[in-house]
Formats: sequence, structure tokens, C-alpha cells
Amino acid sequence: MNKRNALKSITACAMVLGTTGLLSACSPNAPQFTAIDITGADYAKGFSLTDHNGQTRTLQDFQGKIVMMFFGYTQCPDVCPTSMAEMAQIKQLLGKDGERVQGLFVTIDPARDKPEMLKEYMGAFDPSFLALVPTPEQLAVLAKDYKVYYKKVDGPTPTSYTMDHTAGSYVYDPKGRLRLFTRYGTKPELTAADIKQLLASAS
Repeated sequence: MNKRNALKSITACAMVLGTTGLLSACSPNAPQFTAIDITGADYAKGFSLTDHNGQTRTLQDFQGKIVMMFFGYTQCPDVCPTSMAEMAQIKQLLGKDGERVQGLFVTIDPARDKPEMLKEYMGAFDPSFLALVPTPEQLAVLAKDYKVYYKKVDGPTPTSYTMDHTAGSYVYDPKGRLRLFTRYGTKPELTAADIKQLLASAS
């Protein structure tokens, strides 16, 4: 590639990413991920929420670990259990490095998802995974900050509603920096490979 074409390539890449903070992703030496690389994004930078054990959790609690964060609800019929099962599978695929992965499940249905129910739900996938329980007010602020969509869809009875919501997981590196967004339906093997890259770059 000559100098002129290289300059065009860099310029085009900067325009697509929309921010100079992400220009490094266009470097030939930058990691190539299957997930959406959102390194340097100015949103989803952290949280302070109560987990299913009643303990206040922040992103800083998981320094040194990869954090995978998913928004869902326990009565979700397919997307949520599939996503959490795949998260557990990703941890297993990483072998010993799986110990450096922390799964987080943020309920978008705090009215029905009580702590004991969430603890049991997490246990069905991986006992080390934690469910975070925002208040309705916290959830509204959090969803805006994380650019997560959720909406209650009425059912035949007041308690049989469903929730439409964003399907995918945010991934933070061991230094607590937002790095990736994994889309629903991505093969666990591919996400595990992405996480291996993040762990390697942190060591």
C-alpha cells in the first residue's frame, strides 16, 4: 500500500469509527475481534448496583478479570437463558483462564426478579455469576448510559407480561475498560477467542 492509499484508508477508518479515540483500532497491529470493538467509547463506564446477595457492587470490584455484562430477565423464554448458558460455556472454553471471567446479569424486570430467584437463576448457569438488581429509577438511568433498550409488553394478566430488550453483552478488560459488545448469536468459541486476546494484552 502506497502512502497516498494508506492515508485514504486511515481517513476512512476514522470516519467510520466517528471518534479519534478509536483510531487505534485501524492500526494493522490492533487486535482483530469477532465482537464489535468499542474501545474508547464514552458510555457504559461503570455502575453501582446491589447484587442478589445484597452486596453493593461496582466495576472496580472485578479488577483483574474480564467482565461480561448482560441485561435480561428471568422469565425471558429464549434469548436470556441462551445468552447466559453461552456465557458459562465461554468460561469453560477458556480453561484455567475462565477463572478470570466474571459474568454479570442485570435484571430489567426488578418488579418480578427478586434476589432469591436471581440467585437460583445464576446457579443454573454458573454459581460464580452475579445478578445485579437495580431499582426502577436506577434501571432507567443505567439503560440510558449503556444504550440498552427495554420495554414492557403487556400479557393476558398483569403479571404475565414480557420484556423486549437489547440482546448482547458488554465486555470489559481486566483493567475495567470497556472493550467489546458481543451480539446475540455469536458462537461461544469466537467470543472465547476474543477474550483470550484481551487477557493476553493485559498480561
